[in-house]
Amino acid sequence: MDFDLAIRITEIILALAFMQASAEHLSGPKDRACVKDRWLFVPRIFLCLLLLAGYQTPWVCAGLVALSVLILQRYQGPYNGGSDRMGLLVLSCLTLVHVLPSQLLQELAFGYLGLQLVLSYFMSGWVKIVNADWRNGRALGDVFAFSAYPVSEHVRNWARYPLLLRVMSWAVMGFELIFPLCLLHHAALVAGLLVAASFHLANAFLFGLNRFFWIWLAAYPSILWLQDRLF
Repeated sequence: MDFDLAIRITEIILALAFMQASAEHLSGPKDRACVKDRWLFVPRIFLCLLLLAGYQTPWVCAGLVALSVLILQRYQGPYNGGSDRMGLLVLSCLTLVHVLPSQLLQELAFGYLGLQLVLSYFMSGWVKIVNADWRNGRALGDVFAFSAYPVSEHVRNWARYPLLLRVMSWAVMGFELIFPLCLLHHAALVAGLLVAASFHLANAFLFGLNRFFWIWLAAYPSILWLQDRLF
């Protein structure tokens, strides 16, 4: 994938992901604290619209970084966990691409995002496989049975099938651990990203984790470009 094209696709998906998260926040509970916080998310949507349009991108990215710092301070960290951390990573690398003075440094920043994407899958698999509860399916059963997310009763009933849970657990762990091997061939990488995107999409439908889908998708152009650059 061409470097400039990969950057542009990343900008578009990141802007859409941030707009979605901001819109969800603005449409949340109308308590006094929420209303006070809205001044952080309205300009964020405006800046994302400029990012979509490709207008003054370096300054827009810098503005989004400044807003992200204010949001971190307001919520004492990434209030939505992993998706917020990945969003900050994508935004930081994208900002560096636009402000660093040389092509080599820009490529290093964008390549770092691609490597972090690979590590996000591999380390997730490693953390799971060293945990006995993940190896025997109990951890996944707890996810279905006791999830605080709005899970349907039909999905919660999956916790009653230990063999199914064990197979699903090993499928997830196995895929995450072998994901780095997808870098060795372009077709394998495309297939791996399709599987990963399907996994995030399933989590969005089953558990309402829709932010993970879009923000991880924003990092995919970096790994596609990096694979072409290295191999």
